[in-house]
Amino acid sequence: MKIISGGVCASKGFTANGVHCGIRHNRTKRDLALIFSEVPASTAAVYTTNLVKGAPLVVTKKHIENGIASAVICNSGNANTCNANGIEIAEQMSDLVASALSIPADDVVVASTGVIGQPLNIEPIKKGMDELAKGLSSDNGLLAAEAIMTTDVAVKEIAVEFTIDGKVCHIGGIAKGSGMIHPNMATMLVFITSDVSISSEMLSKALKSDIKETFNMISVDGDTSTNDMVVVLANGLAENKKIEKDDDDFKVFMKALNTVNVSLCRMIAGDGEGATKLLECSVHGAKTLDIAKIVAKSVICSSLTKAAMFGADANWGRVLCAIGYSGADVDVNKIDVSFISKKGEIAVCKNGSGVDFSEEKAKEILLEKEITIAVNLNDGEFNSKAWGCDLTYDYVKINGDYRT
Repeated sequence: MKIISGGVCASKGFTANGVHCGIRHNRTKRDLALIFSEVPASTAAVYTTNLVKGAPLVVTKKHIENGIASAVICNSGNANTCNANGIEIAEQMSDLVASALSIPADDVVVASTGVIGQPLNIEPIKKGMDELAKGLSSDNGLLAAEAIMTTDVAVKEIAVEFTIDGKVCHIGGIAKGSGMIHPNMATMLVFITSDVSISSEMLSKALKSDIKETFNMISVDGDTSTNDMVVVLANGLAENKKIEKDDDDFKVFMKALNTVNVSLCRMIAGDGEGATKLLECSVHGAKTLDIAKIVAKSVICSSLTKAAMFGADANWGRVLCAIGYSGADVDVNKIDVSFISKKGEIAVCKNGSGVDFSEEKAKEILLEKEITIAVNLNDGEFNSKAWGCDLTYDYVKINGDYRT
């Protein structure tokens, strides 16, 4: 398995494009993306658990009940959520794509991201559809990735190449996510494409299994968005023997999917609103997997820990505090904590108590852009990881006037 370029266009038969159609006032920002498979694709999705759901999620869920889709349309700048005509607008977006690409409207996945509670005008999307569809190309995956961004600073895309049944296969993905990230089913918006031949049932099983260890394990700010969605389309053009059961081929596919998802998780967490650092909490030695996951997520979600990492302050007591209120069944007298970066590793806690360490060395380690908070519970054989970012002044600045 190897990392390749191309994002959502790395897989055979997929094209994409992104344009500025006028939803966003800034003309330098693309705000409409389209991904298209030249043949209908097996499709699976997971959605936010927030009771307030964007209209596009409702429409998408209905459209892919049969496990098939051919295209994804996504706008940024407006979430189309809590709008009286939201469903109507989402359906109109599907109709526009269907007309432009000569496919059934029910084969279109619809997504929106941006401000909640503001009406979405369909006119800019109508005007931009011709340019969007005509510009579809296997070289334009990056443009689609740019068009789904809101407060994101960095484009998020990844693709891998691997072999199943003697056939060269691919999975690629793009994502957006910077704020309102504390998912319980997905995270903001993630679109994944593959040319693997796999049934929609097995695709759904793969996605639902993998997000438990990937997208459900990231947090930027503790807010679960109304529009979170992860969608996977697999069109079968790699021509491998169709995966229809949990066999060795399925395991290879799962590994490739996990590679893509972990990469996107790290990109999302590291690009949190106002963030300067990517944080990873790596938990070892738990009695159960659930305990390991609860501990890792609690540490990553701790505002005090996040603030300490921003200040490069080795305040390990905040890590212990987060573990203590997590509700996980742990023996606090067995816990070890270390901080790790490319500058080295330093132990700060042993058996639940502080140890002598160099504050100067600790600060050097914590000034790096990627930091691992290593926690050993010394109580079992289960491990887990969670991803997040530091909490900075800029997070408040960005969200203090996000709407206005």
